[in-house]
Amino acid sequence: MTARIARDTALVCGLFALAGAVWFRNVAVPLGVVAGGLLIGLSFWAIWGSVGAFVGLRPEGETPRKLARFHLVKFFTRHAMLALAAYGMMVRLQLDPVAMLLGVTSLGVAVAVEAVRSLRWRRFP
Repeated sequence: MTARIARDTALVCGLFALAGAVWFRNVAVPLGVVAGGLLIGLSFWAIWGSVGAFVGLRPEGETPRKLARFHLVKFFTRHAMLALAAYGMMVRLQLDPVAMLLGVTSLGVAVAVEAVRSLRWRRFP
């Protein structure tokens, strides 16, 4: 299911970028949508890696407290890097922040599509 959501997110982000290019007829909007999609992809990777680390097995010699502290620092470091990437995209590359927000929203749309897809196949008594 995670692979389908990732695929649908990329598809929705591409459709949003194409619609932005056709509607606004400039390069800034589709680039902003793609940049937002890249940010949500990186965020998904960061969260997925952190969840996998928290539920995974701990290596020999590591105490649970020390390991949890390391993963917590790693989680916040990844999100700090995402914040710096968003800053660089908006301020330095001067991409449209609303278009970036639309690209970030593509994950929510993909999850909603997956929810509707799963309800459609479920049989109720």
